[in-house]
This record gives sequence, structure tokens and C-alpha cells, in this order.
Amino acid sequence: MTNSVDQSYSMDELNRESRMGGLGTENTEREIRRISLADFENRRAEIADELWSAATDIGFFQIVDHGIDMAEVNRAFEMSAKFFALPTEVKESYPLKKGQNAGWEYMSQVRPSVGTPDQKESYQLTLPRMDGLWPSEDELAGFQATLLDFEHKCWKIAMDVLGCFAEKLGFDREFFTRAHDPSQATYQSTLRLLHYYAFPDEMLDEPNVWRAGAHTDFDALTLLFQRDGQGGLQVLPGAEAESQEWTPVEPSDDAITCNIGDMLMRWSDDKLPSNFHRVRAPRRGEYTGPRYTIAYFAQANTDVTIDPPLGTYPPLTAADYITQRLTANFGK
Repeated sequence: MTNSVDQSYSMDELNRESRMGGLGTENTEREIRRISLADFENRRAEIADELWSAATDIGFFQIVDHGIDMAEVNRAFEMSAKFFALPTEVKESYPLKKGQNAGWEYMSQVRPSVGTPDQKESYQLTLPRMDGLWPSEDELAGFQATLLDFEHKCWKIAMDVLGCFAEKLGFDREFFTRAHDPSQATYQSTLRLLHYYAFPDEMLDEPNVWRAGAHTDFDALTLLFQRDGQGGLQVLPGAEAESQEWTPVEPSDDAITCNIGDMLMRWSDDKLPSNFHRVRAPRRGEYTGPRYTIAYFAQANTDVTIDPPLGTYPPLTAADYITQRLTANFGK
């Protein structure tokens, strides 16, 4: 049962988000660091130092040489585009399961920061919760096999990165790997395909239309695949929260953009910041076509207890934590 401390924490987060709806300003000078994972095992200590430095700075960084072949990334994006191109009545037969983070949804997320629906649709894959939610082979051949393989590769990368953070936090190397065990029915990490709609000309000057309003992620670590030329993602480092000085995160086919989520911030006694980010609408003169991304959200299995070493927050199961955040932000 959530206690008063957790309720206060939850409301603090919600109140912070509700103040993030303004346009703010942009800072294009701040660096979003790119970190190579090449020769990971032999360079582990060096990579861990680089990851920790970037993560404790602004909570966002990009990784390259991550081990997923570009052909596999392209194949996953191809399957994503084909799924979203299916007739609406087909997609509606695989609806998002309430509270399960699995299935298709569209225009359903209303962020407290802006109060308007995100201009997108998405399909969530959470391994133990997919019964009845896979398109048939007749509808989309190869979709299930492609995404299951891609999800596993994302999990492996996320566990490598989290393993580096584990050691920095004084945990053993496999601490977070055990906490995100895909073989268990309690696994709740999610692969999410996202399709942000093309912007018609008449919407380009609307100030309150966002592809995704300002928010923090609820998970431990997010991996985001983007496509060259399909920009809009911006991050607000904590030090600039009051001035709302947003930094663009340039998309790159060969890089995975990573950010720390609320769960890991709590687990790290706030050493690793989970910062606000958003996807702004395109402007005149910019690319206004559809934007496709693929995100992997690593969040601990439901029965895992989040117990920060210094006791900054009281112990809480991952299931209770996610329920608390969904209730605070979306009333679910």
C-alpha cells in the first residue's frame, strides 16, 4: 500500500510536470554526448565512466557501436510502418490492455504539462501480456518474429548499460539484470513502436499542439531509436528547469538515444537524474511528414523491490511504483 511519503513524492512529480507546458527557449550549444560501446567487455570501466558522467550531467546520452546491425534496425522500422499502415479496424482488434501496457492505442495520452492529446499512435509489446495482441501472419508476415528478436537485443543493451550503473551505485554487476528478468511472468519492460502523425499546414502555427508533451519516463532506462531527419525531441536538464531552456536531441540512424527514468532516479538516491523531455511540433520550413521512433523501456519486474541504498525513499515494489505514477499522471 502506498504511504504518505510516496503520495507526496508522486504529487511533487505531477506538480513539476504541470509547469512544463510552455514553449520556453532552445539551447543548441549543449552537447548530447555520444558514447561508443565498441569492445564493451575490454573497455567496460572506461565506458562506465563515460556513461556515468553523461547520465549525472543531464540524464541523456547517445550510444553508438551498440551491436545491433543497421539492417535489423531498418527491418524493425519497416515492420512498424507496415503495422501503422494497416486499416484502423484491424489495429482496433489489438487494443491496448488497460494497465497492461500491451496493444495499440492512438491519441490517448494527455500529458499534465499541456492538457492536450499527443499527436501519435503506438503499439506496445510487453512479453507476458501479449495474448491475442499479435497481428496474424496473413495481416503482417514476420511482424511477431522480428519484434521479439529486436526486443531481446534491446534488453541486452539496456542490461549492459544498467550493469555499468549498478557497479557505480555499489550494487553487483548483475543486479539490474536480475531485476529485469524476461523469463518471468512479472517482466514488465516494454518495446514501443511510435508513429507521430504528419502535420497538415493548418496545424503548424497552433501553439498548444505537441507530438508529445513534456514528461519524464517512469522506467529505469529508455532506449530510443530515431530516424535521420525526423527531429523534434528536446530535453530540459534539471538546472534549466525554471528557465525552460530546452536542448534538441538530433536524430541519427546509427545512434540509440538513452535517458534515465524516474525508477532509476529513485533507486540511485537521486544521483541519476530523470529529466523532462518532449517532442515539439514541426515548424514551417522543417520536415512535416510522419515521424517514426522505437522505444524500449526497461522497468523492473513487478515483484522487485526498489530500495535505494541511502534510504532517500522508502522501499516500494516496481508494480506499486508504476501504479502510483500512472494514477498521479493519467488517473489510471
